[in-house]
Amino acid sequence: MDLHASQIQGFFDIPVDNLYAEPAVVKWIKENIPEWKTAIVVSPDAGGAKRVTSIADRLNIDFALIHKERKKANEVASMVLVGDAKGKVAILIDDMADTCGTIVQAAQKLVEDGATKIYAILTHGIFSGEAIARINNSSFEAVVVTNTIPQDKNMMDCSKIQVIDVSMMFAEAVRRTHNGESVSYLFENVPY
Repeated sequence: MDLHASQIQGFFDIPVDNLYAEPAVVKWIKENIPEWKTAIVVSPDAGGAKRVTSIADRLNIDFALIHKERKKANEVASMVLVGDAKGKVAILIDDMADTCGTIVQAAQKLVEDGATKIYAILTHGIFSGEAIARINNSSFEAVVVTNTIPQDKNMMDCSKIQVIDVSMMFAEAVRRTHNGESVSYLFENVPY
């Protein structure tokens, strides 16, 4: 689901379908963020721009991205918001978060630029090292992840973490593959 690089599919000697969390993310936003129609979706880096623009189009809302300037690998020198978050709910969207340094810095930048509430929605919550402490000390309303990685312990340690269950999406992909049906339905729809 949401492969970090689509080229990963080439390393398999059997057909591989990359499932997308986007339909489940859009559903979660509509059901859990009351102000979603006036919100802004934000990519914490240029690499996620395509993902964020797709979600913004589906929700018919604005998008922005954060440009990071790095001193060296894994060290961000400065962040610049490209877009307007003033007076809006900001929804940061990324494929994964490991130590959460980038998303926490991005949230701080959004606060500085006038965002009223900040959510993070991540496909894969790896949460290593100081990640949980960073989330607990951050300005996030919620950090939402799919259950591609178990989050039970992290949810006990951090009340801000919420989970989108994507198990039915995988089950439906297996069922469709087994029955010789198209999996492409799942690229746009949530099967539950």
